[in-house]
Amino acid sequence: MSTQKNHAELSEIFNKDEDRVNWHDETLWWVRQKRDKASHAIPDWELLREMASQIKNNVLSELDTYLIQFEAKATENGIKVHWAADAAEHNQIVKDILDKNGVKQMVKSKSMLTEECHLNHYLEEHGIDVIDSDLGERIVQLAKEPPSHIVLPCIHKKKEEIGDLFHIHLGTEAGMSDPQVLTETARLHLREVFLTRKAALTGVNFAVAETGEFVVCTNEGNADMGAHLADVHIASMGIEKLIPERKHLGVFLRLLTRSATGQPITTYSSHFKRPRKGQEMHIILVDNGRSTQLGRPDFRNSLKCIRCGACMNTCPVYRRSGGHSYHTAIAGPIGSILAPNLDMKDYADLPFASTLCGSCTNVCPVKIDIHDQLYKWRQVIVKEGYGDKKKAAGMHAMDWTLASPSLFNLAGKAGRWTLKHAPFAVNNSMNPWYKHRDMPKPPAQSFTEWFKTNRPQ
Repeated sequence: MSTQKNHAELSEIFNKDEDRVNWHDETLWWVRQKRDKASHAIPDWELLREMASQIKNNVLSELDTYLIQFEAKATENGIKVHWAADAAEHNQIVKDILDKNGVKQMVKSKSMLTEECHLNHYLEEHGIDVIDSDLGERIVQLAKEPPSHIVLPCIHKKKEEIGDLFHIHLGTEAGMSDPQVLTETARLHLREVFLTRKAALTGVNFAVAETGEFVVCTNEGNADMGAHLADVHIASMGIEKLIPERKHLGVFLRLLTRSATGQPITTYSSHFKRPRKGQEMHIILVDNGRSTQLGRPDFRNSLKCIRCGACMNTCPVYRRSGGHSYHTAIAGPIGSILAPNLDMKDYADLPFASTLCGSCTNVCPVKIDIHDQLYKWRQVIVKEGYGDKKKAAGMHAMDWTLASPSLFNLAGKAGRWTLKHAPFAVNNSMNPWYKHRDMPKPPAQSFTEWFKTNRPQ
């Protein structure tokens, strides 16, 4: 039986620091507002969303054809293509490539797929040192934590905490938290890493079936530094990242960063089509449950995700519970519909970590019906027997009560009496509602009693 804490328990840990929660909430809402300004600045925003959604519909409908086309074109370009059914096979392929080239040290840019596969931990267990070169990823790596956000990996940390980490690991002055000094320190540290690592791994934002190329989007240029200086470039890619033709990049690149950070475009949108002379280039096409999700009609749209993080920035639950409370590589609303596909039992709590307000669906650049899928996952999880047993018992009791007018009236009277004469019975830590809200004052009479008195004759 899993000992993993669920979302509610992990959220409670995050919520102990109220100042951090408020700061986290306000910072992410500020990013959401930047997204709104950027999207409203172009008149064809909704048209772009619709086009992106329809392109992805086409990809998912013809995924096998596009994958074969991409493999053929990439191979023709001199890229070595590998196929991985799951995380274990992906990790083994990476290790085999590194072993073949005698590599014991690798630099890695941001890749949520490798977080999903727990690649760093696997390689470290096999004596291979991995340095994350994205600044946020490097910060959480030094803290021995996973990223809490797919675009802003260390959004949960304050600059003073980052300063302490840099003092311990990179030798900065104790108490130094000036962002400019910390950034310069990280730049010098990573520059040496780029110059000395023979192998680099990147993620893939988009892969073009027509040309066999792939595109990596970053704001720091770290993916380019790693890939261009290394003798071996490995790219890890979920099979859903395909788009049919190069011209479609114009749609997705306009949507991606506006949705993620409110920028018009990422600072670097780098195309990799073929290895340079003397370099090996590998791409690993990873399934890891994606085919299963593709076969679920109610949930296949989740594979449209372009990992912008907009749903996290707008979600009132994510903003006030923190990314680590989701105990999965992809947090927030999108993670809550992806994770149960991988393991319904371990992630049964996540679809319930939502108000179903629909804000996530509203901001999604590829029109994933996120809040509808959260609701549908709840139904599947309960039917499969993975729902919370206490909640299920409570719902059965409520069903029984609401089915009987006399029992309903009796329960209402008992509730009003308790709130008035014995409030301690509900105003305590056993009542989850009371932990964050005051219980309402009991009304003088029920609606039924009022209606009988005031009913028109």
